Amino acid sequence: MAISVMFCIMMALSIIFASVNGTTAQAGNGLMEGAQDAVTLVIGMMGTLCLWCGVTEVMRQSGLSDKLTRLLRHPIRILFPEAREDMSLHGDLAGAISANILGLGNAATPLSIRACSSLHRISGNTGAASDSACMLVILGATSIQIFPSTIAAVRAGAGAQSSFDILPAVWLTTLVSCTVSVGFGLIMRHRG
Repeated sequence: MAISVMFCIMMALSIIFASVNGTTAQAGNGLMEGAQDAVTLVIGMMGTLCLWCGVTEVMRQSGLSDKLTRLLRHPIRILFPEAREDMSLHGDLAGAISANILGLGNAATPLSIRACSSLHRISGNTGAASDSACMLVILGATSIQIFPSTIAAVRAGAGAQSSFDILPAVWLTTLVSCTVSVGFGLIMRHRG
């Protein structure tokens, strides 16, 4: 609701300022070009999202997702102590973490929401976010991205010569941000 109101206010202000400055024709052209570019970008990103959704489905059917869940079991137990025995929750957490590692924030969102709901249920529905739910938000916001597919799709849609030439910078920044954020989250967990 708030985004809709903000969007309407921005549109009204744009029309007012374009009218005052006498640039309504340029504003109208910019509006049409922006809408066309947005549709082109979304179509390009849909292809990437479909590709990775297919990859994750193949991983699930081949049993690779279960192996990945077992591989991430120890880090999940350290970062999410409330989820120690709930294996379905482990699967949701491993899926969300894996999707974030692959740069698929859109695919990670439903798994993260389901995992947060389960974490909320396990913690006793206190109304406040549990430490594990906060850690999941931290990991979702600062995840180490090995393969930033969404960013690469946006760069390809914008006409970049090499969509993945940013990999070293992405690896370094996400490693630092994730390490600092998770470390801070663990410190706050032990202080509280």
